[in-house]
Amino acid sequence: MKKITYFLLGCVIFAPVQSQNKTNKMSDKVHPPVAKIVPKTLEKHGDKRIDNYYWLNERENPEVIDYLNKENEYYQKSTAHTKQLQDDLFLEMKGRIKEDDSSVPYFYNGYYYITRYETGKDYPIYSRKKGSLEAKEEILFDCNEMAKGHSYFNLGGLNISEDNKWAAFGVDLVSRRQYTIQIKNLETGEILPVKLENTTGGSTWAGDNKTLFYTRKDAQTLRSDKIYKHTLGTDASADTMVFHEKDDTFGTFVYKEKSKKYLVIGSSSTLTSEYQILEAKNPNGEFRLFQKRTRGLEYSISHYGDSFYIVTNKDKATNFKLMKTPETATSAENWKDLIGHRKDVLLEGIEIFKDYLVVEERSNGLNKIQIRPWNGKGEYYLPFSSETYTAYTTTNVDFDTEILRYGYQSMATPSSVIDFNMRTQEKKVLKEQEVLGGKFDKNNYIEERIWATATDGTKVPISIVYRKGIKKDGKNPLLLYAYGSYGATMDPYFSSTRLSLLDRGFIYAIAHIRGGEDLGREWYENGKLLKKINTFTDFIDCSKFVIAEKYTSASHLYAEGGSAGGLLMGAIVNMAPELYNGVIAQVPFVDVVTTMLDDTIPLTTGEYDEWGNPNEKVYYDYMLSYSPYDQVKKQDYPNMYVSTGLHDSQVQYFEPAKWVAKLRVMKTNDKQLFLDTNMDAGHGGASGRFEALKELAKEFAFLLDLEKIKK
Repeated sequence: MKKITYFLLGCVIFAPVQSQNKTNKMSDKVHPPVAKIVPKTLEKHGDKRIDNYYWLNERENPEVIDYLNKENEYYQKSTAHTKQLQDDLFLEMKGRIKEDDSSVPYFYNGYYYITRYETGKDYPIYSRKKGSLEAKEEILFDCNEMAKGHSYFNLGGLNISEDNKWAAFGVDLVSRRQYTIQIKNLETGEILPVKLENTTGGSTWAGDNKTLFYTRKDAQTLRSDKIYKHTLGTDASADTMVFHEKDDTFGTFVYKEKSKKYLVIGSSSTLTSEYQILEAKNPNGEFRLFQKRTRGLEYSISHYGDSFYIVTNKDKATNFKLMKTPETATSAENWKDLIGHRKDVLLEGIEIFKDYLVVEERSNGLNKIQIRPWNGKGEYYLPFSSETYTAYTTTNVDFDTEILRYGYQSMATPSSVIDFNMRTQEKKVLKEQEVLGGKFDKNNYIEERIWATATDGTKVPISIVYRKGIKKDGKNPLLLYAYGSYGATMDPYFSSTRLSLLDRGFIYAIAHIRGGEDLGREWYENGKLLKKINTFTDFIDCSKFVIAEKYTSASHLYAEGGSAGGLLMGAIVNMAPELYNGVIAQVPFVDVVTTMLDDTIPLTTGEYDEWGNPNEKVYYDYMLSYSPYDQVKKQDYPNMYVSTGLHDSQVQYFEPAKWVAKLRVMKTNDKQLFLDTNMDAGHGGASGRFEALKELAKEFAFLLDLEKIKK
């Protein structure tokens, strides 16, 4: 089932090595800031830990802000010689992007909906056209205008009422994913004065076109814990709470089925699901349980006709199966198998149409899309040939159509949006991502899928891409990326920005390590909780493999990961620092034990099923054995670039800040160590499409400078 997320003593940084005397070298010294030490004793299960930098979690403390600013200043001064390279990379990457781009229109409820960008502008414009693409454009939201005066802006959760008159939308101006929902009258253009605060941004209209259901967050933990309903024309203070999810390991959400017949409230944790349903045209009725939560039972529901279709792990269906039940009898004892469990095939999701059922699967690490006519005649799979492709269904909002819209890309093939006629099996490429600049030709690149052998004998796939002509002589720089948590699959994908590395001689690789769901549900189960260390050793073994196969060498190997992938980076630099010349850790989750013991930090309690609950000693001890912050020791570390955002709600800024402060006094070499804090952003970084490129240019410049590649 799809998981619906992905950045020392006497340390002296010198300018690039040149022929110069000792006096000149000394004058080029840039000293890093030294965080003050304020020991704090943390005790659990009789174990005492001393945290010298616990004070850095005081976001409002001027000393904390001053320290972060000094780290930024140190990073900027130390990398001043790469500023031109950063600028060149930014312009190069921007130059490949079609600035006046637009999405493939999709048709829904009488309108074609389009998202487009204009030249020189950072933010999208949302529009629609009634009945025909030749009709007059109706601008719904110009985010460029809405973002003026804000250092961060994100519009999300755009939701149109069934009568096409009202649009609900969420706005985040801080990057803590706390959205304010507002409502716009699409006939008059008026935005109503009512503001629904501290929400997820998402909402859904009932069938009466005047009742809006939405999700509120706990103000401190940011857990999505309450469903409210708002009635047009009333004040927000009059909104009614419909459901309160009191279990702090669960989050809740609300949506409307594609059939438009039912409103659905969902509750989910890592291991367990529960849904409640209500007829959409009866918004003041009582939601009723679909199937009550049972620990370990995961399921998702889709309505069609007089039945619900359920993707579930019921009956020990580790890789999930598809079941069916009447809409009048939804509890689990009524569910009947439609597609049984398969040990070697992961069922990821379904799309329902009037005449067809579309099934998304994963086998041997690759996506497959199956078309199954409801009449039972002639089921088949879409044909894909590459070993490193990614295929996925996209925007399919219409029931009564024989057209399936899906996306396709590979590491060397730009993404395409394709309309596929499920009856005639004809396909039409509606759009292929344009790569401007006149230099890109996918035939200039080689894609491979190779398999490393892990310590326990498990075969781990690696997707790899590089420019033709590269020799496997151990001298190539190689950037190895991975995530490896939450069952998130890191499919091989195309990136036009990545070309800036490939065309300078870099090899790029994705390690499909355990903790993701790349090779099925067991792949995930074997990389979580008390098997989490498999994630780290898999990555290390993949690193050793690309070195052994002479794609690269330890002096040219680089690693990158963000968030939980940043935890991966923190673990590998403690466990095998000698394998890497440089590491990029984006918004890294590195203080595992302390964070998981603090249930006031956003999202902590919902993570127990992923990492374990350290209030239980067995999990405490295991987490402590790999927690990057706790396991920092006196040893040589690779060059490191660490990024974070002051307003990050998922991995708090103080985790990487504390980690870097500790590394500074523990590392025994003089390799680079940078902490770069975006003082205006959160987990996702900058909000503008071009501002985000500047952050990427910093990372690429860090790598290229270490390789002394200047082109």
